[in-house]
Amino acid sequence: MTDHDTRPGLEVLDHGQPCTAPEILEPRVVPLGGVREMTVYRTLPQRQRSLVGAWCFLDHYGPDDVSVTGGMRMPRHPHTGLATVSWLFTGRVEHLDSGGNAASVVPGELNLMIAGRGITHQELSDPGTSTLHGVQLWYALPDGARFGENAFAHYAPEPVTLPCATARVFLGALLGSVSPVDTRTPDLLGAELILEPGASVRLPVRADFEHAVLAENTEVTVNSAVVGHRSLVYVPPGSETLIITAGDTEARVVLLGGVPLREQIVMWWNFIGRDHDEIVEYRRRYQAELGFEPADPRDAGKPALFGEFPAGQLPPLPAPPLPNATLRPRR
Repeated sequence: MTDHDTRPGLEVLDHGQPCTAPEILEPRVVPLGGVREMTVYRTLPQRQRSLVGAWCFLDHYGPDDVSVTGGMRMPRHPHTGLATVSWLFTGRVEHLDSGGNAASVVPGELNLMIAGRGITHQELSDPGTSTLHGVQLWYALPDGARFGENAFAHYAPEPVTLPCATARVFLGALLGSVSPVDTRTPDLLGAELILEPGASVRLPVRADFEHAVLAENTEVTVNSAVVGHRSLVYVPPGSETLIITAGDTEARVVLLGGVPLREQIVMWWNFIGRDHDEIVEYRRRYQAELGFEPADPRDAGKPALFGEFPAGQLPPLPAPPLPNATLRPRR
């Protein structure tokens, strides 16, 4: 999670069309609390790359036997300056937030929560879920949108049928399918594709976009790069085509893209700001608003950031201590 990145050059594929050279990002295993701990595989952010367009976070989980892992149990916690995208393949998760939104996350349907200047939410596996499998994504809101009101959107994209493949475009536009969801972040793409065994799809994409492809359930090839199961391949701007090829089994991939953000961000815990002092204030105000720490006189008269929450829910999560170092921006 540092601030340098690499920009690979160009190479020529066998068919003679120039295309940008991919960069493989390997997942790291992260336990997400609880007695038994749900394990996720995180490919964004990491040391060599923090952002793909505005996308700044990708956790991949499952398929998990909920009787073994305990499923998803994320009590009330905060967000600032970002939006969360929940996308499931199997199972059901119940969402509740301080903007007054309660919704079920189900396979093939988008739940988008825009934090704006502040929100809190919880996500819990539905009691009837036996297998949980999906991705949790975040993107950073640009400076002009990050202090806006919070919001929530649900969208069930119609599948796009291709020869030997199916696509669902949940954000942005691809293959003639256009998501109507307002992201407050222009030029963003999110889609799921399922390829039949041995299939190869050629996707026309915007050359000014960065792209990333998650090999969700098995190894795939993207623009000549072999991408292992759970790994993410990054393709920098310059390519007008992505060629994704499955192996001997059906392959599912998650495709993300966007214009490079070109803004430095500071990302710590569940907050995104622009400098160390903003993160310190977000933590301080969250701790005070939820009663973990006394209010600070510096915040007197400021409107609440994180909102009210329905009674009878799990106890909220306190923020961890800040590191004994200045948080550095990255891009």
